[in-house]
Amino acid sequence: MKENLLMSMNPLVNYLKKDPKEFTKADIIKFIEEKEIPMINFHYVAGDGRLKTLNFVLNNREYLEQILSAGERVDGSNIFPSFIHAGSSDLYVVPRFSTAFLDPFADIPTISMLCSYFNKDGQPMENSPEYVLRKASEAFTKVTGMKFQAMGELEYYVIGDKDDLYLTPDQRGYHESTPFTKFEEFRKECMLNISKVGGQIKYGHSEVGNFTMEDRIYEQNEIEFLVTDVQDAADQLVLAKWIIRNLAYQYGLDVTFAPKITAGKAGSGLHIHTRIVKDGKNQYVTKGKLNTIAHSAIAGFMTCASSLTAFGNTNPTSYFRLVPHQEAPTSICWGDRNRSVLVRVPLGWTHKNDMVAMVNPMEKPARMDLSQKQTIEFRCPDGSADIYLLLAGLCVAARHGFEMEGALDFAKKTYVDVNIHKTENKAKLESLAQLPASCWESADELSAHRDIFEQHGVFNAEMIDDIIKMLKSYKDKNIREEIAKHPEKMLELVHNYFHCG
Repeated sequence: MKENLLMSMNPLVNYLKKDPKEFTKADIIKFIEEKEIPMINFHYVAGDGRLKTLNFVLNNREYLEQILSAGERVDGSNIFPSFIHAGSSDLYVVPRFSTAFLDPFADIPTISMLCSYFNKDGQPMENSPEYVLRKASEAFTKVTGMKFQAMGELEYYVIGDKDDLYLTPDQRGYHESTPFTKFEEFRKECMLNISKVGGQIKYGHSEVGNFTMEDRIYEQNEIEFLVTDVQDAADQLVLAKWIIRNLAYQYGLDVTFAPKITAGKAGSGLHIHTRIVKDGKNQYVTKGKLNTIAHSAIAGFMTCASSLTAFGNTNPTSYFRLVPHQEAPTSICWGDRNRSVLVRVPLGWTHKNDMVAMVNPMEKPARMDLSQKQTIEFRCPDGSADIYLLLAGLCVAARHGFEMEGALDFAKKTYVDVNIHKTENKAKLESLAQLPASCWESADELSAHRDIFEQHGVFNAEMIDDIIKMLKSYKDKNIREEIAKHPEKMLELVHNYFHCG
């Protein structure tokens, strides 16, 4: 553990020599006093998916003790306007010490922490997305005896002034290097700052999407995280979006996580990789192959896939991305290394060969158990997602795979090992269920599956009702036909949801 702490980018971890999960109030006070920090920020995620901020000037030690011991109250009707009303709106926001970090953007040294919501009785707010995820994670472990883990692939477009030198061909930006990619240094600085606030990053790169429009260049990038406990994975993604936007603002750039910003160009997804562990060991693989645990989880993802869009594809532009031939899924199926499917099993280092030793003659075979790296990827979510509810939904879906009858048969039935969009596979495509084509259809699917999400008290009926109401409010049932007749409407929708989530 000590070696891992020495490698941390988080200044609090390095100073306190502790895992963040072990941080206490006394640790936070010690850092603040010894580093002479004059301010604290509380951050909390609102109904729009974005971080909100409350600033505190630390007048004295007693006040510091008070806010760290009691939290503060906020107006819940403005935080969650869809289901908290002005007549009874106060909520408590209570800091989670394990999330503490030194704000990388503050001119005045500032400690920031993510908060949880509590109601008037001092109980966790039942409909808080962060609390729903906690309940989903606990229910998964209670039913299966295992832990659900996740990580995200965060895709986004960076938009800046056009540069006519070293242009990359349209939609050919995948893993480009400078000078053909224009925003690599920006991405690297984002990654460093995400690491400083506790994010565990796997890697970053430029993505497929790139184009120019008028005097602006649009370049798609991706930052991918390491697999971790599902609640930590959600916190990291929320903070990452906040950091990327803040740094873009400082650079004079614009950034969008919107699922689709123009027709015919790559959309931006938020692919989620999952893993199930017990005693720290990956349970998806036995002797190099996916086992019944993996197939059960996949069956759950397949069963709940259409309704999971209610949490992961939450505005009308989401469904401009979910079209054939754009490396985005449309059919409910799964496969190995197959990018036309909804659930993909990527390469997982399950072979026995030591590839590093093969290409580096001075190296001896390492004999590492690399099956730990095997994940299962859910590919339809995008940047409009409510991250906490999306990961809660995936927890529920995976758990349902262990509770449903005939899970292994259903997993077998929905497996494909071909590109289903090729003409010769038309019959297979027609046999598969399809993802929703609008928020309206997504709401209908959530309504049909609500019993699964409400089981074990994870999502309550009020929250499901509110999500259905919100999705229906877009009135986009026939959105594709409307766009075909009035293409200008797509531009209007893109503008309205450009900075979603």
